[in-house]
Amino acid sequence: MRAPIGDFDNAVPAPDCLDQLTEPVAAAVRAWQGAVPVDQLLYVDTDPEIADTAAFVENHGPDLLDRSANCVIVAGKRGEVTTLAACVVRSATRVDVNGAVRKHLGSRKVRFAPMETATGESGMEYGGITPIGLPAAWPVLVDATVVDTEWVLVGSGRRRGKLIVPGKAFAQLPGAVVLEGLGVS
Repeated sequence: MRAPIGDFDNAVPAPDCLDQLTEPVAAAVRAWQGAVPVDQLLYVDTDPEIADTAAFVENHGPDLLDRSANCVIVAGKRGEVTTLAACVVRSATRVDVNGAVRKHLGSRKVRFAPMETATGESGMEYGGITPIGLPAAWPVLVDATVVDTEWVLVGSGRRRGKLIVPGKAFAQLPGAVVLEGLGVS
C-alpha cells in the first residue's frame, strides 16, 4: 500500500514484517494495545546510508521534516542515581535537555546518553532508535506537537527502515508523558 506520508510506495503493516524489526520493537508490536489499531503502525524499507534526518529529507522530500520525529536517549543524574529516558521531538527541533527534560526527571544534570548505553540498553541500532519497544522502566517524554501530528515518521529500531505511526499513538506508549515545549527551535 502507499504510505500516508512521504514518497513510499510500499508501506506494510508492522505486524506483517516483524522480521524487519529489532526484537524489542517486534515484541512491542506483538503486544500492542490501545486506541490506535496495531495495523496502523506501518513499516517502510529505506536505505540505511541515508537514515540521518538531513540526508533522509533530502532524498524523500522536505515535507517530511515537519512529519518526522527523532527519538534520543538521555541520562539524568541526581546524586548516584542515573535515569535513562527517551525524548521524542519533531525532527525540525532539538530536545530542551537542560530545561524541560531536567525539570521533568528531577535531575541535577542531564546529558545525551553515550551511544553504547543507548544501543546496549535499548537493543536498537544507533540512528534508528524508536520509542516503540524501549525498556518499560524508561520514561518516554514526547513533545505535544508530535502527538498532534496526524502521521509521524520515526525510526524502526534499525538504521534500515522507518515506521510511520499516527501521532496520537505516542501518547499511549508505556511510560509516555506528553510535554509542551520539549522540542525547541
